Amino acid sequence: MFEGAYTALVTPFTANGDVDFEKLKALVERQIDGGVDGLVPVGTTGESPTLNVEEHLQVIRTTVETAKGRALVIAGTGANSTSEAIEITKAAAEFGIDGTLQVTPYYNKPNQEGLIRHFSAVAEIGVPVVLYNVPGRSAREIAIDTVVELSKHPNIVALKEAGGSVDRVSQVKRRCEIEVLSGDDALTFPMMAVGAVGVISVASNVAPKLVANLVHAVLAGQWLDAAELHQNCHRLFCDMFLDTNPIPVKAAMAMMGLIEEVYRLPLCPLQAGLKDKLADCLRAYDLL
Repeated sequence: MFEGAYTALVTPFTANGDVDFEKLKALVERQIDGGVDGLVPVGTTGESPTLNVEEHLQVIRTTVETAKGRALVIAGTGANSTSEAIEITKAAAEFGIDGTLQVTPYYNKPNQEGLIRHFSAVAEIGVPVVLYNVPGRSAREIAIDTVVELSKHPNIVALKEAGGSVDRVSQVKRRCEIEVLSGDDALTFPMMAVGAVGVISVASNVAPKLVANLVHAVLAGQWLDAAELHQNCHRLFCDMFLDTNPIPVKAAMAMMGLIEEVYRLPLCPLQAGLKDKLADCLRAYDLL
């Protein structure tokens, strides 16, 4: 259902800190022109923790309306409150989203039974659910046994794996039928080698064609070409995480003239030394 290259969209802000919906539309068009298969607005990269509900939903709606069916839209509508996740997902479903990205509830640290109940409750809405395993941010891993149990739900169709483990992909694919998407650009090729079907990418915000070409090469069975693309892109993939995501990618996009370099606290601009390193990287890929 969701194989391919998906971009975890940044949320552009104006100089005074409001969501810049005109720039968001331009970013969506640029991604589609770059050949990505789908868009993921208001996830971690979209600074979801600092958007209010109205902004959150308007970003999703703008993405869907701008894409006009030319790319799938998996909306970030997760929360650490099950009732809030349900409320936002139901509202986003009215816009015609193709799926929902549901992050592991953060800070609460629910046990595995709590995770099963949480994700299952959201899945009952009827929108295809992509589980989002990101223990580095949520303080709780979705255990393999839990993924296996959740995969039995007809509306839980995929897993975004951002735990840094290729072996987890092998275990999931061995034990259940669920699509896996890499949640780490640098692990896209290795994860696809053991059964993942694509990536939800940060780096594709700056280089959509490069990421799309890599994923599509793997899907076409062009393994040598894909391996070369992976090696060529590896520096870019790593430098997008010189600091907490999405600080580096927004800094890079600002250097490229795509957005203003504006964040919402507690995120703040990249340090000068790291910014110089990032600029060198962008020049190496002819992005500056």
